[in-house]
Order: sequence, then C-alpha cells, then structure tokens
Amino acid sequence: MHDFLDLFLDVLRNSFLITGLVIIMMLMIEYINIHSEGKWFNRLRQHRFGQVVLGAGLGIIPGCMGGFAAVSMYSHKLLSFGALIAMMIASSGDEAFVMLAMIPKEALILCAVLFVVAILVGWIVDLLSKKQNLDPSHCTDGFQLHEEERHHGTIQEKASLKNLKHASAERIALLLGVVIFIIALAFGLLEHDHEQEHEAVETLSHVNVFDEYWLNLFFAIVSLFVVWFIATANEHIIKEHLWEHVIRKHFLSIFLWTFGALLVIELGLHYLDMESWINSNILWMILLAVLVGIIPESGPHMLFVTLFATGMVPFSVLLASSISQDGHASLPLLAESKRSFVKAKIINALVAAIIGYTCYFIGF
Repeated sequence: MHDFLDLFLDVLRNSFLITGLVIIMMLMIEYINIHSEGKWFNRLRQHRFGQVVLGAGLGIIPGCMGGFAAVSMYSHKLLSFGALIAMMIASSGDEAFVMLAMIPKEALILCAVLFVVAILVGWIVDLLSKKQNLDPSHCTDGFQLHEEERHHGTIQEKASLKNLKHASAERIALLLGVVIFIIALAFGLLEHDHEQEHEAVETLSHVNVFDEYWLNLFFAIVSLFVVWFIATANEHIIKEHLWEHVIRKHFLSIFLWTFGALLVIELGLHYLDMESWINSNILWMILLAVLVGIIPESGPHMLFVTLFATGMVPFSVLLASSISQDGHASLPLLAESKRSFVKAKIINALVAAIIGYTCYFIGF
C-alpha cells in the first residue's frame, strides 16, 4: 500500500508538472495569435508547392490553431488537398505541447521529420490528385471570432494594470493558478522523488524536464511573463480567449489523459511484466498507434508519447502515431466535407504505417 501511494503521488506530481507547462505554452500561443490578429496564419502562396509548405508549417505549430486555419483555407479553395494532407501529417495537436515538456530534444527531431514527410507526401498527393471542387464554406470559429474582434476593435484595447481594479473571477483564477505553479517550480514541489526505490519511478525519472537548471529558469521566466499579460489584458481577452479557449477546453482534458496514461504505465511497470510484452510486440504497437491516430481527438496519442518517454517503445511507434493523428485539427474538416476527411485519414494512416514499419525494420 505504501508503494502504491508513493507511485500515485509521483504520477500526480508529474501530471501537474506536464499540464502546467502545456497550459503556459498554450497561453503564450493564444496571446501571440490575438495580438497578431491572426495575420501570421493568412500569408498564402501562389503555387501548389508553396501551399504544401504552408500547410506543413501550419500543422507543425503546437496545438490546433494552425490546423484550424489550414482547414478554413482549404474550404475557401486557398489551399490544395495536398496542402491539407501536409498539415494533417505535420500536426500532433495538443500532444505537441506535451512532447515539448516531456521530451524536448526528441520532440524537435520529431517535428523536423514530420515537416519533411508532410511536404513530400503533400507534394506527391497534389501531383496525383485532380483539381478539387469544394464549395466555399464558413471559416472556423476561431477565424470568425478574430474577424468580429477586428471589426469592434476589442483586440486594440490597451493593456493596463488598471484592469486589475475590477478583476473578474476568471482573471483571479488564472493569476492564482500561474503564481502557484511558479512557486511550485521554484521550491521543487513538482519534481520527482529520486530516492524512490521501485523501478517504475526510476524509469520515469528522466521525464522531469527540470533536471537541467537552464530549462527550469526558462519556464520560470516565461511563466512570469504570462502573469504580466494576464494582469494587464482586457476582460474580453481574459474571458473569451485565455479562459474559454485554453483553460475550459484543454486543462482538464490534458490533465486527465496525462494522469491516466502515466498511471496505467506506472502500474504496468510496477505490478506486471508490461515492458517485456510491449518489447515483444512492437509490430502490433505500430499498427495500434496508426489505428488510434485515426480518432480526431487529442488525448489517445498521449499513451504512445508516454511509452516513448519511458523508453518502452522505439521512435518508429511515436512517429507512426504522430503521422496518423492530428488532434482536433481535422474536426472542422469532418463538418465541412466528410469525403475529404475520410480520404485524408486513409492517406495519413497508410503513410503512417509505411513509414512506421520502415523505420522499425531499419532500426529506428
């Protein structure tokens, strides 16, 4: 019972650490997108290859905003089907934030590989595909919101500390949450107990990204900046963007999926011979990763991220999962064109299986 409690608390600390890092990065991305008025998503290319590169670039942006932008432009006939495929291959949804928190070096390598694969496959798809006949359709909710904000000037409202005078409950909750997270980082409250004797915790100990001092300092500084813009932003940005877009939509989902995946793997390592079974069935794990990736949802992919972070599966499994899945990015496509959604998912799954098995057989 004592071992289980230690294991449970370690998983809980690690889940809060990862979720906190992810939310900080999401708040930063949301803030940048707001103050650029979405303009960095609207630079289109005139040629098909340029559209594919743009699609891959939008997909590689952590989270789903780049993916939503690509689907919107595809619906408006501004991006080709190959560019849409490139976005879906490059995109890892919210798990991109998690990978940057858990395995930053490997995450950057994965992003580079996904970007190259996305461009190559997107270009080939455009060479083989016929001219698309999609009818123009409405933009995604995010783009509609930005158009409405530009019209009413809510983005241009000046940021000021005076906004703290009549702070809303959402602003106070955000400030308290980020400040508590900074304090927890500063005092090492979210770090692993490196004195744990059981093998599962030792296996997961390298997931703690704050073992390196410079990374600890970096996230502390970033978190302080987040405190500043939460304190000074106008109420519209606080409520509609930071609270509604980030906290309500993502916080609980990310925490529960992270906690669930870590707990299952920890329990499997501690009480079952899970590692031996997985090592003996990597070929099935690649297929499972491809099939799970078809689900248009951020969360299931977390299992393979965690398995890779703990060293239980090779890079080929993570790569296959990352190619196949795209988080929430394809959900607007399902609403706009079910035929395009099905075609794109089939292509992604086939590419993921081919590249995943190829990488496995050559030793990656």
